[in-house]
Amino acid sequence: MTLPGVLFWTAFLSFLPISELRGGIPFAMAQGIPWYAAWPFAAFMNALVAPICWLFLSTLHRLFLKIAWYEKFFNRFVERARQKLRKGVEKWGWLAVAAFVAVPLPITGAWTGTLGAWVLGIGRKRTLLAVVLGVVAAGAIVTAVVALGLKAFDVFIKKV
Repeated sequence: MTLPGVLFWTAFLSFLPISELRGGIPFAMAQGIPWYAAWPFAAFMNALVAPICWLFLSTLHRLFLKIAWYEKFFNRFVERARQKLRKGVEKWGWLAVAAFVAVPLPITGAWTGTLGAWVLGIGRKRTLLAVVLGVVAAGAIVTAVVALGLKAFDVFIKKV
């Protein structure tokens, strides 16, 4: 695969809600991109999720609030989420979002972190900072696991 193709698919995988960094970094490294290039590129692409998601949520939310059933559902959903997570958010604030995004597991990424911060009423700037910090940390973890994992398979390769 050509370098532009690898970069396109790395960016695409890093931006998708399902794969995010957990898909972009391993793909790039498996295609021969060194870790010190794969990590910042995939992290940058994944960090772009926060402003785009925030803009999307703010715009559509204002439009949907004009629909009665949406407003009722949203208010009930947000109130329940805020009550459930109030203690953690009061104690840790936006750092809780950063820690949540930093865990490289399914459902704990930039998309969910941005949505959660938006629902909980954390400001745009703090959300963006939290997501960027979380993405950088998650990228470091994924890169380390992939780099160590790829080297671990060397024991199965016969050297001639």
